[in-house]
Amino acid sequence: MLKTGILNPQINSLLSRVRHTNTLVIADRGFPFWPQIETVDLSLVDDIPTVLNVLNAVTANFVIGKAWMAIEFREWVAPTTLNAFKMLLPSIEFETHIEFKRRVPSAIGLIRTADTTPYSNIILESA
Repeated sequence: MLKTGILNPQINSLLSRVRHTNTLVIADRGFPFWPQIETVDLSLVDDIPTVLNVLNAVTANFVIGKAWMAIEFREWVAPTTLNAFKMLLPSIEFETHIEFKRRVPSAIGLIRTADTTPYSNIILESA
């Protein structure tokens, strides 16, 4: 039985299959369903858990090479929220949410949260 770290078996399985330059999506509750990629839905109630909660847990064992977010995120959130993401991700590339969604189908998987923060979706590329 796991006692520390990520306890969810689906997420552990998903993370163990991510290799060099593969990508993983962590998304908010309104993010569309993508039938061609594995989805782990963690939503419980509003904002439990958030994208930032999941990102914080994932980064403990995930070497991030690149990260992408929608440029609209910067326009919709408070500076403190943006800074919280920047603390976990030293380099974030921002692009329109349309360009962002074009990257999604090539991801290994998607973790959907209950986050209500607009455009809080992120794509992580493994180093």
